[in-house]
Amino acid sequence: MITGETMAYITIPQLAKMLGVSRVTVYRKVKSGEIAAEKVGRNYVIADSEIDNVLNKKLSSKDKKQIEAAVKKVVEQYGETLRLLGKE
Repeated sequence: MITGETMAYITIPQLAKMLGVSRVTVYRKVKSGEIAAEKVGRNYVIADSEIDNVLNKKLSSKDKKQIEAAVKKVVEQYGETLRLLGKE
């Protein structure tokens, strides 16, 4: 925790309820690294900043780079076709 700032955390069951999925699904995403979480004792907690990422309210810089790379690849491969489709 950063000094001077308070951070809010939620548990895996709370996030699962917010997302409308099972606790097991959220746990698997935490274990695979899709959702950043901190282990506190035997449980995991998810920071409020990560909740925003999970709920797609904001994209992380890693996500933005992946999207930019995918868009660039599509434009390189299908740019002319996309231009032609745009004229229709």
